[in-house]
Amino acid sequence: MMAPNGPATTVKAGKSTRKAHLSVSRVEPWSVMRFSFVISLVCFIILFVAVIVLYGILSGLGVFTAITDLITSLTEGGEGDELNLRPETWFSPGRVLGYTGLIGALNIILITSLSTIGAMLYNLAADLVGGFDITLSETE
Repeated sequence: MMAPNGPATTVKAGKSTRKAHLSVSRVEPWSVMRFSFVISLVCFIILFVAVIVLYGILSGLGVFTAITDLITSLTEGGEGDELNLRPETWFSPGRVLGYTGLIGALNIILITSLSTIGAMLYNLAADLVGGFDITLSETE
């Protein structure tokens, strides 16, 4: 056999993408609960560390002392009228971090329960309308 005398030609294959059409018709509430609990726990830790750092900076700058002095000077009565306010206890580290822990614990409970209820509501709605469709494509 003889090779053709013309220039060599090469055929390039066009890029083909594979596509997958998927439908999300059910979300498992147990896995949503576990995932949302872990995420809310991580957010709680971030909140707690941020409050500790912010409290340390503000305490080092003397902001709480200035606020306490201002409240004390505004509320002291000249005629013996005492309001029995103790603003120095309002900004104690134990109280600030205690309230932060309480708010963080409530956030963990609320975020976990609301996302689990949301997953159940999604499953009910997906039974009626069929969920939502996703098209995934693979590119090279």
